[in-house]
Amino acid sequence: MSKTSSQDRKELIERYLQAVAFWLPKGQRQDIIAELSEDLHSQIEEKETELGRSLNETEIEAILKQRGRPLLVANRYLPQESLIGPVLFPIYRFVMKVVALCYLVPWILVWIGMMSLSSSYRADHASAGWLHAMVTAANSLWSVAFFALATVTLVFAALERLQAQSRFLDQWNPRKLPPVRNPSHISRAGSLIEVVVNLVFAAWWIDLMSSPVILDRPEIRIVLSPVWRYFFWGFLLLAFVNAALAVGNFARPYWTVPRASVRLITDGTAAGLFCWMSLLKVTALAEITIPHLLAARRLQVTNAINLAMARAFPFLLVAAVVILMVDAYRIFRVKNTVPAPLEGEISAAVG
Repeated sequence: MSKTSSQDRKELIERYLQAVAFWLPKGQRQDIIAELSEDLHSQIEEKETELGRSLNETEIEAILKQRGRPLLVANRYLPQESLIGPVLFPIYRFVMKVVALCYLVPWILVWIGMMSLSSSYRADHASAGWLHAMVTAANSLWSVAFFALATVTLVFAALERLQAQSRFLDQWNPRKLPPVRNPSHISRAGSLIEVVVNLVFAAWWIDLMSSPVILDRPEIRIVLSPVWRYFFWGFLLLAFVNAALAVGNFARPYWTVPRASVRLITDGTAAGLFCWMSLLKVTALAEITIPHLLAARRLQVTNAINLAMARAFPFLLVAAVVILMVDAYRIFRVKNTVPAPLEGEISAAVG
């Protein structure tokens, strides 16, 4: 068998084991994949002994199809559930986690942040006391959670009935499995783009935003307040740090805990600057001068822009929470990557 064919065969098995591992509980994933890898290895060796030659990619594909769809194979190692059904329950559990992590958890964190940091929000919602505010928030969260989780459950119950009748999950092709991925890998193209974007931003930032007067034309003049310098220097420093980090990622295209931690710090600093400007209602605009416009009207325009920035705080806080959760998860993932099933046992399975 040629070297290319052997590599294709190895990759096909790696993709299969990776797909099975995705649906397994983390605590049992390594042991189960090792067992499955050894079993596949034995089956391949027996077939090769029987034929007196190495199996080609098509024959490996046939063995994998006989073994079963990765989701169904993973299900054999899981406790049998009856609410949704053993076939779809792993997907159902995964979707429930996504709903909880991507909606319910940020909802709770944003509410805590608003109650702790925003005096106006706290005055509106805690006028009758903190206990009343917590009960009201809990009732609201319960309604949202019940609707979201009940909807997911109904959808999967319907899919379970459809699967029982049509067996649509039994029809699959190993060649269409996703390629083997390294969760710590960083695209060099993405790193290069990040370097260029940050340097271009820094040049534009210095050229346009270094002076308090950011626009001075006959028809309009915009002046920023003195507090703007903190915002200016903060984002300029972040641009250079992110560019340096991208250079490091380009040279060594994989995440490490130190580099992932730097990304968390820079994103957290950027989120903090934005939220600080909005939460404290810092008047970033000192004045807007427009000829032929009354002074009172110019003041109204300035105040309206500053007020819009203040009202953007909840949206900035939500975005910050999501970004920081992604960064924190990246650190956790890099620290807890389990390479053995995909690098040790799989290599043993394919020789």
